Amino acid sequence: MAKYFDVHPDNPQRRTITGVADEIRSGSLVAYPTDSCYALGCRLGNREGIERIRQIRDLDDRHHFTLVCRDFAQLGQFVYVDNDVFRAIRAATPGQYTFILTATKEVPRQLQHPKKKTVGVRIPEHAVTQALLEELGEPIVSSTLLLPDEEEPLTQGWEIKERLDHVVDIVLDSGDCGTEPTTVIDFSGGDVEIVRRGAGDTSRFE
Repeated sequence: MAKYFDVHPDNPQRRTITGVADEIRSGSLVAYPTDSCYALGCRLGNREGIERIRQIRDLDDRHHFTLVCRDFAQLGQFVYVDNDVFRAIRAATPGQYTFILTATKEVPRQLQHPKKKTVGVRIPEHAVTQALLEELGEPIVSSTLLLPDEEEPLTQGWEIKERLDHVVDIVLDSGDCGTEPTTVIDFSGGDVEIVRRGAGDTSRFE
């Protein structure tokens, strides 16, 4: 059975966040809130956790996982960002965007697109996510909590606990955080490509 934690969306309890971070370090798979939908997440390098996410969501090897990062200093360790792209991303973050960029050697091959060698990165604007990232000290490997054959992500912590009780280890609930996923922008091909129109305003990239 999954452990369930209810935290304040703006002022999450430090003891709870510390405990969840410890669980992630130990290999746990967590369902947690972001500024656009709940996500499934695990520690970078947790091969079993990544495979569990693939199984829960029925994903193939072409799916772009996202490294949810605390800030630009962290993000820059895992993707190559030139000056123009840096300025564009900087103007849009933290926020409801995922950016696809060429991965550095710090990113395990298991997380990279098999042909493009790319990975998704984002810096969220959500107090709970930021507190967890600060405590963890590294990115969280993540994917939107959207189950196979369903049109919208799960958005209620109690429902996530009820439906995924035996396939995740932790449910971190801070209330409803919406059903609209991030806007996905691909910078890896040289030109800007809007892959998915979601919660983030796309006008700045058009």
